Amino acid sequence: MRQEFEKIQSVRGSLKLCGDKSISHRAVMFASMADGVSHIFNCSESEDVSSSIACFEKLGCTFVRKGDTVTVTGKGFKGFSKPKEALYAGNSGTTTRLISGILCAQNFETEITGDESLSRRPMTRIIWPLRLMGARISGNENGMLPLYIEPPFSLKPVNYRLQIPSAQVKSALLLCGLHIEEETAILEPVATRNHTEKLLGLRVEPSALGKKIYVSKKNYPQPFDITVPSDISSAAFFIVLTLLSKRSEIVMENLSVNETRTGIIEILREMGAKIEIEDLRKEKGEDIGNVRVLSSKLKNVPIPESLVPNIIDEIPVLAVAGIFAKGNFKITNAKELRIKESDRIKSLCQNFRRAGLDVKEFDDGFELIGEASERNTMFESFGDHRIAMAFGVLSMLTKEGGAVNDFECAAISNPDFMKQVKSLAQSSKI
Repeated sequence: MRQEFEKIQSVRGSLKLCGDKSISHRAVMFASMADGVSHIFNCSESEDVSSSIACFEKLGCTFVRKGDTVTVTGKGFKGFSKPKEALYAGNSGTTTRLISGILCAQNFETEITGDESLSRRPMTRIIWPLRLMGARISGNENGMLPLYIEPPFSLKPVNYRLQIPSAQVKSALLLCGLHIEEETAILEPVATRNHTEKLLGLRVEPSALGKKIYVSKKNYPQPFDITVPSDISSAAFFIVLTLLSKRSEIVMENLSVNETRTGIIEILREMGAKIEIEDLRKEKGEDIGNVRVLSSKLKNVPIPESLVPNIIDEIPVLAVAGIFAKGNFKITNAKELRIKESDRIKSLCQNFRRAGLDVKEFDDGFELIGEASERNTMFESFGDHRIAMAFGVLSMLTKEGGAVNDFECAAISNPDFMKQVKSLAQSSKI
């Protein structure tokens, strides 16, 4: 589907976004593991979270959705049923990697498959450390999907240092560790999303090399109720759109402002953005607040390497902000972008060249020089939801507007993107 965008005059209003995708994934999984009934309020309706739900339904769990509330009947410790067919994870790397840590402890064989994009993403990053714990897991000859998991002979705790900054790898090991009596310790040198630790109430201690996270069977989830805060990664597109639009102001309610997710706000504030966090509070250990954003003049700033894992999903739209800011936008130390839903470095660079920018592409990032063309441009989504929405935002900031091919992939994380734009945008035809 080709989605057309006109230039907007301004954006105004309040917005309640869908539940955070990362937290929703974990809430679905932990409720499925618990022995009894749990309720997830404001659960994400994204295709990725639907993939997690579909996988656990095949494992014998029951889900009842009414609006944005999901009632889950879980199966308890090692209580899942052997699926009659392969588990299909769609486009969701989070589903694949996190569920693998759970399935490695079960008493039956499982196969996990995914769509074409997911099947190109590396799985050795979870295969090797899970094998250190005694898991019997393998991928194809290239270390990718499909994954094959057999019952373990025995699982053992590990004291493991993460080799790459990845919340998915960390969580896969922690979820496997939930099935072991003795304590597993994961050393995390570079901070990544910590929703798994917070929702499970895991012990986290500072270390000279980062932090250590401890897990054992005593942390196995019990039934719970949770209200999922709104998704800051989805909010990032509206934050940038508001900052760069004249006479604009929006408030986003009940937004996740977890300290491992607010790098995008930190960098934009450094760039001169007027962003305020109001009514700060906690829910299940998660920081939540209302975020107010006002039109701002921006300047580009250096992006610290330590913040890159925190903003990895927001880099596409941050780069859009960068081309309207004073100076050149440059990002490095972001090689993980190469193995997302698309090669995001390549995808971004191709689209920015279409927009008339001088682009320097690096192995681990890129630099943008010059100003975007005001002409109407056709951008490609490359089947990547964050690329699609980022260039939708760019199109709405361009004098003659623009269009994005295959925009329907935005539903992977935010199926209501266009409805939300129309509720805020002061324009003739958006």
